[in-house]
Amino acid sequence: MTIEIRPATVFEDVRAVLGPKAPQSTVCWCLSYRIPSKLDNELRGPARGEYVAELCRAELAPGVLAYDGDTPVGWAAVAPRSETSFAHNRKIPHFDDVAVWSLWCIRVRPGHRKSGISHSLIAGAVEFARDHGAPAIEAYPLDNGDAKVDLTMAYAGLRKSRLHQSHRHHLSPGRPPPHPHAPRPQLTFSSAASLPPSESLSTDPSGQLRVR
Repeated sequence: MTIEIRPATVFEDVRAVLGPKAPQSTVCWCLSYRIPSKLDNELRGPARGEYVAELCRAELAPGVLAYDGDTPVGWAAVAPRSETSFAHNRKIPHFDDVAVWSLWCIRVRPGHRKSGISHSLIAGAVEFARDHGAPAIEAYPLDNGDAKVDLTMAYAGLRKSRLHQSHRHHLSPGRPPPHPHAPRPQLTFSSAASLPPSESLSTDPSGQLRVR
């Protein structure tokens, strides 16, 4: 199986991964952290999908999709943090003025899971952010230990999927590491310009990686 990661510009493919089985149903559509809470509460049923369709037509795609051939099998949301509610989340420390991007909502369709697609999505989201000038990128995975987690609550990724806790990945070459006693981000993630293969994503301990 060869997985290809592409910008999420085709709404029908995004709907295949994120949309509800019943067209009139209200589902997240990966909007909860992307738009203000008031608008999130107002958008119901098909209106949520229509909003995502507009995002897919925008100059900057709302995320990336994983394809097995021509079939969309996975999704990852990635965007400048300033355009998401993470920018105002008190649980996520902001310790510098870097225009960091956020990666969240990693989803793989049933029937395609446990085959490394989430790792490909992470790598593809990093490349997408880098191609659009992101100086750094963060993620906010759940550290569930050995406990089972309902898949609806694992949208941000699990620590076991190699979205490791407490590191930020800097994409700009030559950026010096922060002072060793500077505050650190709560949750961020791995790998720099030398991203390892998608099946072996791991923490890069180099000087450009911020670790608590």
